[in-house]
Amino acid sequence: MSTEPRPVIVEIGLNAVIVAVVNRSPRILGISEADGDTRDSLPFGPFDPARHRTFETSLRARVEKRTALKLGYIEQLYTFGDRGRQRLPGEEGKHMVSVGYLALTRTDAENNERLAEAGAHWRDWYGYLPWEDWRQGRPAILDQTILPALARWESTPSEEERSASITQRRSRVRLAFGLDDFPWDEERVLERYELLYDAGLVREAVIDGHCRNPDNPAIGLAMRHDHRRIVATAVARLRGKIKYRPVVFELMPPEFTLTDLQATVEAISGRHLHKQNFRRLVEGAELVEPTGGTLASTGGRPAALFRFRRQILDERPAPGLRSGGVRPRLL
Repeated sequence: MSTEPRPVIVEIGLNAVIVAVVNRSPRILGISEADGDTRDSLPFGPFDPARHRTFETSLRARVEKRTALKLGYIEQLYTFGDRGRQRLPGEEGKHMVSVGYLALTRTDAENNERLAEAGAHWRDWYGYLPWEDWRQGRPAILDQTILPALARWESTPSEEERSASITQRRSRVRLAFGLDDFPWDEERVLERYELLYDAGLVREAVIDGHCRNPDNPAIGLAMRHDHRRIVATAVARLRGKIKYRPVVFELMPPEFTLTDLQATVEAISGRHLHKQNFRRLVEGAELVEPTGGTLASTGGRPAALFRFRRQILDERPAPGLRSGGVRPRLL
């Protein structure tokens, strides 16, 4: 009897975290499949080297064909290839490796009609990651659900995890969620999600068989496969990127008010920014210029309209919005 392992077919797929800002809300394009599973998935498709020379051209073509969306800024995130990451019926001999991308775009009513036809929709990314939204202050879910559950997880390692000490678990929680002397770092999005996964506090951990306690609270909207992990990776990347590259303007209309620009930066970073400090930052960085036009405001004087000053790309190697100020902390 042969002991040779059965061959496994490895396929390369492309996943896209497509981001837009709609009504000052950071949205991610989700796909609903017609199989009764209510969980969203990310836009996905296999890479066909016979038709496309690069991953990026393949991704752009596939997204535009299905949704009519024109993608602006796009960058590769990471290659997701863990065993068991995508379990589908009849795929025992197949392993899917996905190359994840972050893509930025704008949307309008016409696009939304085409998206609905394609089974796609915009979802607020804080629905997937509710602990990340500090715009209105410290999220209640931290004290009410997450931190008590993590405290129980810290003190009750399973038998096979006895080598991982309670102290090590405590250190992970402190660093990820900004406890004690550690500040909250808005870029540690992936670390926080992976910690919640390890603690069995997201539904994906139960579905994957990682968590044996289905009674744990399921925090945030679950996604198919490891797509919420890909989303967390993209959010962390974008939060870091806006500090040294002007990618935020890929999400803005050609003309905008400084209030709308601030709201967009706040939506991405997940924290409130002081109005005057933000305006001094934008003006000092020379990222925008006035158009001469105004926008009538309800109950107030018209607001000046601005546009992105593209010359900055030739003048400075790393133009971005390094928004300072005190970061929110868990005390």
